[in-house]
Amino acid sequence: MTLNETLHQQLALHSLSLERFREIVGRLFAAGIVLREEDGVEQRLYDDARRIETCLGDYFQLGGFRLEHNLKGEFFRLYAPGAEVPGLPEDGLEAVPGLRARLSPDFVAAALALRFQYQQGLSEGGNRLTDSGEVLTRFEELSATLQTQLKRALPPTSIERQRLLNDLKRHRLIRLAPNFSMDDEDALLAIRPTILGIISDDMLEAALESEPLPAGAGSEAEPVSLQVEAEAEDEFTAQGIEGNVE
Repeated sequence: MTLNETLHQQLALHSLSLERFREIVGRLFAAGIVLREEDGVEQRLYDDARRIETCLGDYFQLGGFRLEHNLKGEFFRLYAPGAEVPGLPEDGLEAVPGLRARLSPDFVAAALALRFQYQQGLSEGGNRLTDSGEVLTRFEELSATLQTQLKRALPPTSIERQRLLNDLKRHRLIRLAPNFSMDDEDALLAIRPTILGIISDDMLEAALESEPLPAGAGSEAEPVSLQVEAEAEDEFTAQGIEGNVE
């Protein structure tokens, strides 16, 4: 029996079409994550992915990718070959240069700042920590963390700052209320627990101890995990996804 025949057989057992399988795989390759609580479309993708989880895992494993399922957070995350995954052993595979994309230094720094704030929120608890494991913070607190911990400022214009927030939201690192406004000092943004899957304690510690990220510097990323780390040579390297899924 061919792999194609086996796949069709497994999909038939769960009453899923090949088109739906391709849609799930395409979303994971494009965005690196499927998060159930994001919206109705992604909720249905997640539910269908759970039905064929073993099949998906075997499919990606053949190419050296790792599909991790966080049951508590209800999301799937796809890691590229050779990606360093917080909390998991190395896969022993070589990283694939062709999977590298570009992440802006502003994005990398913001992700690190969010990880710092998330850890603080877990430690403090109280009203900042939600029942779903999110940590609530204000936009100005993100700006302050960037300046005090990473010695870096937010992008200078409101358009660039909104673009940064949109990128963080697209990568499922934060959640914004529909009426969120950067100009509203009381407006909250939610840091999702998905941040823990891309930045480990060691990566955060290395980032806080390193020199500030030089303005205009680029960051490389493997387009299937969005794992951010700070390397020893005063330069941040982002290993992960660069997706285009809204």
